[in-house]
Amino acid sequence: MALGFVLIKVAPGKEKRVYDRIASLKEVEELYPLFGEYDLIAKVVVKDFEELSEVVVNKIRSIEGVVETKTLTGAKF
Repeated sequence: MALGFVLIKVAPGKEKRVYDRIASLKEVEELYPLFGEYDLIAKVVVKDFEELSEVVVNKIRSIEGVVETKTLTGAKF
């Protein structure tokens, strides 16, 4: 299993539309709006880091209104 927290910047005025699109992705377990440098944070859980990359690059970044993403990956001690 791979866990990623994706910080997402959204173009002004597109926040709700982008939120709804990302929330509909089956890989996104949680999604929250933020105040500050980033507009949204998504918790993505998939089988491996290759799939995490696919979700971020091909699904999240391809949504109209997504300006930038930054992905933080989970680790085990």
